[in-house]
Amino acid sequence: MSYEDPGNGSGLALAERGERLSFGVAARLSRYLQVLTQARKMGKQTISSQELADYTHVNSTQIRRDLSGFGKFGKRGVGYNVDSLLAQIRKILRTAGQHNIALFGAGHLGRAIAGSHIFADHGFRVVAIFDTDERKIGEPIGELAVRPYQELRRAVEEEEIVVGVLAVPGSAAQQVADDLVQAGVKIIFNYSEALLQTPPHVTVHTSSPAVDLLYALYFYLT
Repeated sequence: MSYEDPGNGSGLALAERGERLSFGVAARLSRYLQVLTQARKMGKQTISSQELADYTHVNSTQIRRDLSGFGKFGKRGVGYNVDSLLAQIRKILRTAGQHNIALFGAGHLGRAIAGSHIFADHGFRVVAIFDTDERKIGEPIGELAVRPYQELRRAVEEEEIVVGVLAVPGSAAQQVADDLVQAGVKIIFNYSEALLQTPPHVTVHTSSPAVDLLYALYFYLT
């Protein structure tokens, strides 16, 4: 049974039973989570399904269907309580708590990522920054110091790192991905332009501003 099914369990109940959401539902819930996080930072206490639709471009009817498991948090004419909905969606997506990240690359992009709150806002914390350039080893980036790449495996084990973020040249990305896989990391966020080859049990997300712009441009022109 998926979260969208009108059966006898809510999305929260499905999460507690360990059942997987469909890809579409998980993707939309992630978008709602992003909007709710920003809404809370802006001081909003409630938000309507129409407001969520305006920010996510998901039909409000679909949003209400996705959030039907949270009926007790929504009130007609008032909307959803932001804090409550945030907490419940995080529980359904199993992102409650803190998850540790290793960042690879201490160049301009790596430093920008390390200094951003984009991960911290969702419970992810950069706990280690690596580089192969010996001149950068020991340099402070925020509260962390750049570490030698050779410490990758030990850091993954000792600091319970679950995500590897690649801000490295495309020529180096595959080797870093291979080393992360061997160390047991199953989620890789790739900021390089390399096409990474990983085992089926490893999830790779490649972030490309150019591709996102092309996607937006297509819908603008058609």
